Formats: sequence, C-alpha cells, structure tokens
Amino acid sequence: MDNTPKITAKDFFLWAGAMVTFYWSIFAFVSLIFDYLNHAFPDPLPYYAGSYAGNVSYEMAALIVLFPVFLLLMRVIRRSIEGDPSRAQIWVRRWALVLTLFVAGAALAGDLITLIKYFFDGDVTVRFLLKVLVVFLVAGGVFLHFLADMRGYYERNPDKARLMTWATAVLVLVTIVAGFFIVGTPWEARKYRFDEQKVSDLQNIQYQVVNYWQLKQALPAALTDLADPISGAYIPVDPQTGQPYEYSVTGPMSFELCASFNAEARSQTVNGRTVPLAPYPAAEKGIVENWQHGEGRTCFTRTIDPERYPPLNKVKP
Repeated sequence: MDNTPKITAKDFFLWAGAMVTFYWSIFAFVSLIFDYLNHAFPDPLPYYAGSYAGNVSYEMAALIVLFPVFLLLMRVIRRSIEGDPSRAQIWVRRWALVLTLFVAGAALAGDLITLIKYFFDGDVTVRFLLKVLVVFLVAGGVFLHFLADMRGYYERNPDKARLMTWATAVLVLVTIVAGFFIVGTPWEARKYRFDEQKVSDLQNIQYQVVNYWQLKQALPAALTDLADPISGAYIPVDPQTGQPYEYSVTGPMSFELCASFNAEARSQTVNGRTVPLAPYPAAEKGIVENWQHGEGRTCFTRTIDPERYPPLNKVKP
C-alpha cells in the first residue's frame, strides 16, 4: 500500500512559487555581481554600450522583492513538513529538488566548458575569471545545498537549515547594499534624471535657435522669439525649478545656453560602466556637440557655421 501523501493545490503552488522566485533570485544575484565586476574591470573592447545603472536597479529590485518571498514560501513549506514529516515525500518536492540539482549541475558543466573555450580563444581576463568563479560558487553551493536537502540533512539538523537561511540572507543584503555605491540613492538617481532632461532641453533649444537663424539670418533676441503656435514649437523650461533656461547672444552667429546641474555629467557608458563624459573633439565645421557639465551653473557656447547650416531659400509668392 502506498503511504505517500496526496499532493494538494497548496503544495503544488507553494513549491512552484518557491522555485520560480528562487531561480529568478539566483539570476538577479549573479547578474548583479557581473555588473559589479563590469564596473571594477571595464573591458577596453566593449561589445555594447548600455544603461549600467538601469540594469543594477532592476536586479536590486528583483532581489529585494523575490528573495524574501522565496524565504517566506520555504518557511511555510518547512513548517508543513515539521508538522507532517510525510509531506517531505510528495512528488512535487522530489521533482523540484531533482530539477534544481540538474540545473545546477548543468550550470557547473557549462561554466567549465565556457572557461576552457575562452582559454583556447585567448580571451581569459581577470574579469572573466571572476565571473566564472562566481557562477561556479553559486551553482556549486546550490547543488550541495539541495543535495543535502534531498538526503534529509536539514530535517535531521534544523539548526543548520536556519543558519544557512540567515547566512544567505546576509549575503544577499550585502550584495544589494553594495549597489547603492554604484547607482547611488534613489534621491541621487532622480537628480541625475533631472540633469539628463536639462541637457535634452538645451539640445532642443539649440536646434530651434539654429533653425531660426537659417530662416531669418539672425539670432533670436530672446527664447520667447522661438515660440510658434502654428508649428507647435515650444520653449522648454527647467523641469526642476520651472524657470526658463538662460540664453544670450554673444556674436552675429554665436550664442550661449546656461543651466544649473545637480552633479557632474555621467552620460557616457563603456560596456556597462558609467564614467564622466569626455569632451568631444572640436569639429572642423558646424557646432561642437559637447554637453559635458559639472555641478552647478554651466554654460555652453555655440557658434553657427553658415557652410554647414546655410540659410534656407525663401519661398517666393
């Protein structure tokens, strides 16, 4: 006679939820560590440029939400097993443990294959070796943990299970806190967003000023001259203060735009690492698109090159 208890809907969804949040948390944790390594060891040959801070913020958010949910679900599951030890034999638990062992073992094998492949290609760097080590330690730790769980080690040693839970929680917490040293606090992130919007507004105003000169062969005396309700042109204002941006004419074809920024520009990204934006080299013709700025009031001087931006032909009636 089969004494294995029947699985209930509660059992199934508890284990399904625990495994989904666990795998997602592991992925976010490893990705977060990889981003830290990208920051510490930038690649001189980047394959792409992206929003580093955005990736870190998402991974931190995923860990903050999903990992506590995983711990809560596992706590409910373990209490259920403590109340009825036969619940440890339900098929959904066995499948979850075996599946996790399989995934962890596959990750270990894939990690070693990747290491050997890159070694043969001559692409082994300190950053790559550290990433391989991270995957190896995480996958190895998961494999050993769930192997012990499947063999009933934590049922016989509940104190070890609690210690493992606390140690893992502390590790995740330290990893999350480290992210604030890279992306900054939410208040700092908001200030950077304000600065990015200000640069975008100044670029918009610059385009309108150049277009105005091409049409009228004269610079506008004030930003209000650019407003055109027919074409829908509008003059953006500082999103942080609500005040107009500073504009002044400095010559027949030169002008100056000024704004107040919260911090030094951090708009350049190298393989996921945010670094101060370097000034662009001066162009032979046209307007030099250099929007590097420091903290506080910064002015950008622009001179229109009529050869690159020639006056537009007037349409004859």
